[in-house]
Amino acid sequence: MTSARRTAAGWLVVLVGSVAATALLRAVGAPTPALFGPLLAGLVWALTSPVSLVLPPLAARSGQAVLGATIGAVVTADTLRSLGADIVPIALVVLASLGLSLGAGWVFALRRDVDLATGVFSMIAGGASGVVAVSRELGADERVVAVVQYLRVLLILLVMPLVAVALYGGTAGGGAAVTAGTDLPGDLLFVVLAVGGGLLLARVLSVPAGGLLWPLAVAVVIAATGVLGTVSVPAWLQWPAYAVIGVQVGLRFTRESLRSIASMLPAVVGLIVTLVLACAGLGGLLVLTTDVDPLTAYLATTPGGLFAVLATALDSDADAAYVLALQVVRLLVILLLMPFLGRVLARRREP
Repeated sequence: MTSARRTAAGWLVVLVGSVAATALLRAVGAPTPALFGPLLAGLVWALTSPVSLVLPPLAARSGQAVLGATIGAVVTADTLRSLGADIVPIALVVLASLGLSLGAGWVFALRRDVDLATGVFSMIAGGASGVVAVSRELGADERVVAVVQYLRVLLILLVMPLVAVALYGGTAGGGAAVTAGTDLPGDLLFVVLAVGGGLLLARVLSVPAGGLLWPLAVAVVIAATGVLGTVSVPAWLQWPAYAVIGVQVGLRFTRESLRSIASMLPAVVGLIVTLVLACAGLGGLLVLTTDVDPLTAYLATTPGGLFAVLATALDSDADAAYVLALQVVRLLVILLLMPFLGRVLARRREP
């Protein structure tokens, strides 16, 4: 069998596995089955097959863009005003979660085979793709940073549906948070403007996670101003977008990637679990100091997995706009601080 045929057969297996896993997760009541089913299918393939599957960049960008439009559709002017009242608790939680991740990175760097830059950028919570993209030029071991960052994301995503259901009463949905209203032409025009305009801006103004953030920004402007009335992304467009995001995460984990950090794995998993629990504690503080509900607080403070966290918030009873605000603020703070951290850590390496 030629390489192209093996790849095509592999994608067919992943597709069938995604459908089966989605149906099973929906049957047991897991939230956002359209995302987590494909994630599991991609993960199983990556760990068991010698054939490497790589999601086409256009598919990945399109999935992120549709998710951004979906999130933006639920943001109204009233939502933005209500978030302003909690700006101080949000800022404190963002800074505290950043401090916790830096502390975990410092502990990781106590190992002889991990330098401080690698430890910090491996454990920093949020913006995994952006962190990995610039870690080498900031003096870290890109290989270790990439595997640890995506392992953190994977562990969070695997645990999140269980926590959402068992502790917070989350329920399964079709994988779509906002169904199309009666104005289907208006909804489709909204999708074209948000996704098309956002991806165009992402090409002109390149920023980490721009494939999500620019369509989200365009969607927020359209939804908050009401220029097209009440808008939403049709469910049949959300489902494939969630599936693309899930498969992309699952396929990152091959046997080779995990083998490359085998000796570090117990320490890495322990630190990730500790970080997740500590951030959940911050969510508890958020519940005590604001009017936010526990599920929203948990999702808002989860240390990573931005796309899936937002998808889960949209598909549950959580306040998706609140989750969006805290997660995106933390992402932006991390991306802005990374060059500064790189310079500080570089000076520490100098004799």
